[in-house]
Order: sequence, then C-alpha cells, then structure tokens
Amino acid sequence: MQKGTALVVGATGISGGNLASYLVANGWSVYGLSRRGAAQSGMIPVAADLTDRDGVHAALANLPVTHVFYCTWVRRENEKANIDANSAMMRNLFDALDCQNLKHVSLVTGTKQYLGSFDAYGSGRIETPFRESEPRVPGDNFYYALEDVLFEAASQYGFTWNVHRPHTVIGYARGNAMNMGITLAVYASICKATGKPFIFPGSQTQWNALTDMTDALLLARQMEWAATMPGAANQAFNTVNGDTFRWRRMWKEIGEYFGLEVTDCPETPQPLEKQMAGIESTWRDIADKHNLVEPDIEKLVSWWHTDADLGREQECVNDITKSRDFGFSEFRETRGAFFDLFARLRNEKIIP
Repeated sequence: MQKGTALVVGATGISGGNLASYLVANGWSVYGLSRRGAAQSGMIPVAADLTDRDGVHAALANLPVTHVFYCTWVRRENEKANIDANSAMMRNLFDALDCQNLKHVSLVTGTKQYLGSFDAYGSGRIETPFRESEPRVPGDNFYYALEDVLFEAASQYGFTWNVHRPHTVIGYARGNAMNMGITLAVYASICKATGKPFIFPGSQTQWNALTDMTDALLLARQMEWAATMPGAANQAFNTVNGDTFRWRRMWKEIGEYFGLEVTDCPETPQPLEKQMAGIESTWRDIADKHNLVEPDIEKLVSWWHTDADLGREQECVNDITKSRDFGFSEFRETRGAFFDLFARLRNEKIIP
C-alpha cells in the first residue's frame, strides 16, 4: 500500500539520499529534488536550485506532494548570509508547492542547535546531554531561521511538522560537504598507502570525552516514523544511534580496521586540512593503482567539517529520551555503522 507522495529536498546528500532510498523501499512514491536532478532506483528526479525562485516554481508545478522531507542547506561567508540564503530557499519551496495538499513537513537540522552557529561554534555551553527543551543559544543561527519559516508555513497552511536534530551523520554519499565517514576512510587509506601513522586530528577534549553519532538509516527511520505517527506530530527530536563512545577507543578501532599504526592524541590538534594539504596527486596515484572510481579527492572528502567536529572543546552527547517516550526505539551501534560504510566503500571501489 502506498504510504504517500514524498518530496525529498536534497536527495543526493547524506541524509536525503539515504532517506529517499529508504522511503522507496517502504512503499512511498518519491520525488528527489537536487540541483543536478540525479536519479536513483525508484526515485523520480527533479532538478532545481532552491536559490532560483522561478526555476523552483517551474520544477515543482503540479507535483502531487503530500510530505516534504527537507534535508538541504547552503553555506555562505557568515551566519547572517547563511540565514538569508537558507530562509529564502525554504520560502521558495513553499511558494512553489501546492501547500494546501501538504500533510506534513520534516526538517533536518543538527547539534548546532545547542552548540551555536559556525560563526560562534561551541558558544552554547549547554549542559550535556542536550535536550530538545533547551532554549535557543543567543546569536544568529540559520537552524533557528529555518524552524521559524517552517512554523510560519505550518500555521498558514495547516500541515503538521517535525524537526530532526542528528549529530554527525554516518552514511554513504559522494560529493557531500558533511561526510565524516568517507573522509576518515580516505584519510586512513592514504595513511596505509604512504606508511604514515593514523593521527587523530582533533582536540584532547574530543579524544577523551563521551560523544555520539547518527547513522543515516536510523535518521531515515525516525523521519518516516515521526511523519506518519499522529502522536509524534509537531515535535522536535534529537536523532542519535543510542550508544556513546570515546574517540580514544573508536579511533584505535578504526585504525585497526585499516591495519594502521595508531598514536596517542597529540597535545595540540593536527587538523586534516593541514595534514592533507597538497595530497591530491597522491590520491590520484592511489586511485590509479587500485582502479578506484573517483580520482578527485575533493569530490570525496570534507576535511574542514571533520576538523570542526573533532576539534570541539566541549562534550557533545544528545538525550534521546523524548523520542523513546514517544515510541521510537531504533538503535544502531556506531562502530558497526562505520565498519559497514567502510565495507561498502571498498566494494564500490571508492577506497582500496
């Protein structure tokens, strides 16, 4: 039985791509919106740039959408520009759709809800574990702006909503700006090929503190559950795997997976962006030697984002009591999520 007609916005990203695949497998009719209109099995591709108001209107005209899953964003030079650009994108979407037919809209944001924006990262200093009831951190934050646009549209058109706040997402996606899993796999593969030790790039705080992460499939399951469970409507939910870990153990386990020498965390951070400066030709040689499908390392990694996550100077743990109380009980071991991703990357010849 068809569950609904979904529009996944950002259908080539780590969250949207995995969600689109999951919804198709679970009986949804799925339109996947991205700038390139890239296709995947069972999904109807829609090409549009949300910053182009007229183009969005033309692309979305007369689509019989009942559910929107908003999994995209753009980064600009500062947070005020982030707010302007991302708010305009969501407004363009609502202006283009026949919102009278919408039943539900889901928005994916993240842990910067509690940590503060890129411009003031770590300024929140909210006590862990982070709870959905925490007040907004003072200062500009495009997550808050997106929520406000969503709430305004829901009030105007009468649809229900959810906001999902994952921590760092583990999952398969190429060309994604926030993909720690592939970034670490590529870094480990370079260390293996060059004989370099697998050096943790981040802070002593992250090395030693508890943290958590989010598997992309678990996020997809929570999004479908919340969008179709009447009692879960109009709620924000943290979305993490359900386990906690310390990087000092996880890093060693990842290093062992790749057969690498793992050193203790350096006293000062060793950012990947600095470690990997000028590594492009080395990766091309690795790709050529092993017949890998992507010789351009810039289409695989996000050094800057992984550096930001691993360089934090505060503990980051998300409370998921609320979603459990509402009935969502899915769990995913984070180590297994990493290893499953690494195995897929090898099978698809993305890493050696």
